[in-house]
Amino acid sequence: MFVEFKQFIDVVAEQAHAMRAAAVLAGPDAPVLTCPEWTVRDLVAHLARVHGWAGRALLADPDGEAPDRETPPDSWDELLPWWDERRDALLRMLRERGPDAPAWVFAKPQVPSTADFWARRQAHETAIHRLDAEHAASGSARVDAVPTLVFDSEFAADGIDEALRLLVPRRLKREPGTLTGTVLFHAADAGQAWLAELLPGGDGLAVTAAEPGMDADGSVVGTADAVYRAVWQRPSTAIRGGDQNVITALKVP
Repeated sequence: MFVEFKQFIDVVAEQAHAMRAAAVLAGPDAPVLTCPEWTVRDLVAHLARVHGWAGRALLADPDGEAPDRETPPDSWDELLPWWDERRDALLRMLRERGPDAPAWVFAKPQVPSTADFWARRQAHETAIHRLDAEHAASGSARVDAVPTLVFDSEFAADGIDEALRLLVPRRLKREPGTLTGTVLFHAADAGQAWLAELLPGGDGLAVTAAEPGMDADGSVVGTADAVYRAVWQRPSTAIRGGDQNVITALKVP
């Protein structure tokens, strides 16, 4: 990880606040252009449900079954305070329990079954959906509709790392493909680069630290903020070069 536990918690609070403001500005029926078929109401319901689920996971048996997911209210006026309650409960539990507290996680055994996982996961989940709300409020999916460099380079680099090492392999395990190839991801201002290799036979993804300019079938290059957005298939100023099919195959769930 590139970011400390307490910083992740602060990011959840900050990004949720920004997302809520953008969602209210857009209104519940506005389309979320970066998440086709969703309205802002759907977006808020999704994150509220995820925040509630993460909070339940912090209290669940690490070796037990996945916690149940709650059903959000349909009414916009009820949904916003419902989200507020679950977001605030999540933040409170993270702060009280600390990074090493046992928790149920969906990525066992790749990561330890601790609260640290949830602080990181919810920071990036909230940050990316904040972008969705900002695009909805702007009424545009154009890259210039939302300011660039919203995320500092350290946090964005951490999000790239989490996506490539945890979330993309998780999707590939469920949806193995036939493509093989390599993609270089270079977050220039963070001084970080990753080489992601799609393995033959549907065996997933191998990710290693890389050097800028390494040979690869495809590349995604830009600021950490831009590459972070590109990895999550959000509008981005990152430059995508080479084999676009291999790049596209590296999607998060």
